[in-house]
Amino acid sequence: MIGHTLHAGRRALYPGLRYFSETPCGEIIEDVLERTDYPRVTKQASLYVHWPYCLRRCSYCNFNKYIPKDNNDHVMTECLQRETETLLQLSQVSCITSVFFGGGTPSLAHPSTIAAVLETVSRRAYLSDKAEVTLEVNPTPAGKTKLEDFCRAGVNRFSIGVQSLKDEDLKILGRDHSPHQALQTVDEARRLCPGRVSVDVMFGRPNQSVESWENELSELLTVCDDHVSLYQLTLERGTQLFKQVRGGEVTMPAEDVTAEMYQCARRTLQQHGFLQYEVSNFARQNAVSHHNRSYWKGGQYIGVGPGVLREARTQTLEPDVWIREVQQRGHATRRRIQLSHLELLEEVLVMGMRMTQGINPKHWESFSPHLGLHEVFGTSSDVQELIRSGQLILDDRGLRCSWDGLALLDSMLPALLVELQRQMSQRDDRADGRTKRSSDPQ
Repeated sequence: MIGHTLHAGRRALYPGLRYFSETPCGEIIEDVLERTDYPRVTKQASLYVHWPYCLRRCSYCNFNKYIPKDNNDHVMTECLQRETETLLQLSQVSCITSVFFGGGTPSLAHPSTIAAVLETVSRRAYLSDKAEVTLEVNPTPAGKTKLEDFCRAGVNRFSIGVQSLKDEDLKILGRDHSPHQALQTVDEARRLCPGRVSVDVMFGRPNQSVESWENELSELLTVCDDHVSLYQLTLERGTQLFKQVRGGEVTMPAEDVTAEMYQCARRTLQQHGFLQYEVSNFARQNAVSHHNRSYWKGGQYIGVGPGVLREARTQTLEPDVWIREVQQRGHATRRRIQLSHLELLEEVLVMGMRMTQGINPKHWESFSPHLGLHEVFGTSSDVQELIRSGQLILDDRGLRCSWDGLALLDSMLPALLVELQRQMSQRDDRADGRTKRSSDPQ
């Protein structure tokens, strides 16, 4: 069902096009990709900055976040600046197209931290005054009062974690704000950044019904701005909510109920003028998230901060250890994993199919110049069955899900991935055969 796909969008591993390894001395060495079928590394990238601290841990959350022991804002600021500078220098990226401050709860950071990181970016690369700079905000009174200062620091877009307009549900989720405070924060953010405020809302919550969800979403849409992100609540092992459900203290909606909630939300958002442009994201007035869209299109990005996960490199998780490593060598990269060409194409496929526009032939060709979309998927009986059922579309515009198919993306991806793997294997076998024949004695 769509739940895994919706949840995955929140924490996906995005493909980078530049890879780094680390010597025993801690020095990062860039791996040179010699294969000609890899896409050319670009000189521009998005930047993600991770703030790992929260005041409390939500009952459902297993993200990389920590409760701060003391105020180390000054040290964290210096380390974020230093790692940003190091990675920009090593990546040779000359233009940052967007910046996203996520977490954790980055709205706990002092606005001067945000300003300092952006200043560092501007020193090392071109950052347009019009570039999208997003900050995730926890809608507490403290978060609300800092919004104006964040704007002065350079933020021009806010993503607000409303999650629910029900007091009881917010308590179950372990959130530290009330519905009223959330709406006040949204209102203030809209005043400061009209048309550039996103609202996160969660469905599939304990004891939630389709009817109550529809009423809640309709209420939210009367006050929200032009972007909404939907996330299905997913139980994660080790969380407080997981234990409560296992212990019978809390009951989660059945899968068919959450599926109807998703479809209900899509219809409701459409009625309010929102267009779905990705599995979990909706916008009107063309207020799409340029930063996140670059992820789904397989664009290059640089991740700064403790616990930033990506296929190309793995960061140190614990903030204290991360700080020490950045102070020692300018970065906290622990290991490098070089993506194979197949793995890169798998990422392009999985992320691209999340978008309603899917993957167009030109975009696919930039990653796979020798094996087009129709060559990979056009002859597969499984893919043809998905097309006949109306769930999948493959035509001159590329490969994409239908309206109904997007809700079933999880169930379709295995067939698409298997076919991609099969076609790539056959292509490699043919290439090996040609190499073997050319090396045979005449």
